[in-house]
Amino acid sequence: MKGRARNPQSPPTARELRQGKRIPAVFFRTEAGGEPVRDWLKSLPVADKKAIGTDIMAVEFGWPLGLPLCRPLQNGVHEVRTALDNHRIARVLFYVDARERMVLLHGFIKKTQKTPTGDLELAVRNKKKHEKGLA
Repeated sequence: MKGRARNPQSPPTARELRQGKRIPAVFFRTEAGGEPVRDWLKSLPVADKKAIGTDIMAVEFGWPLGLPLCRPLQNGVHEVRTALDNHRIARVLFYVDARERMVLLHGFIKKTQKTPTGDLELAVRNKKKHEKGLA
């Protein structure tokens, strides 16, 4: 079946996902099928989406990366740090799963200097849920 075209509705193969990426990004999916980071991104202005998407893509192709773009937090959770217009800062929290994918767990606009505890705790809970689904 080498010469057959793939059905565009079928999920991409691991090879197609990688396409030079060291860790392809995937959205964390809740038990109900929601994708919180995707929904959050859709709610943002186009310029913000582009900036955050560019930074996520840089991590996909350049992993492992450090500051200023990426920083480890705790329990295997890392953050992608994006500077937005009007002195705003976006964060996308992720972890690298056993399949070497960048699982996007939670996203938010930072309002304080330190990463809010509630946001980090939510990302850690989502990570645990995702890991259970992989077993």
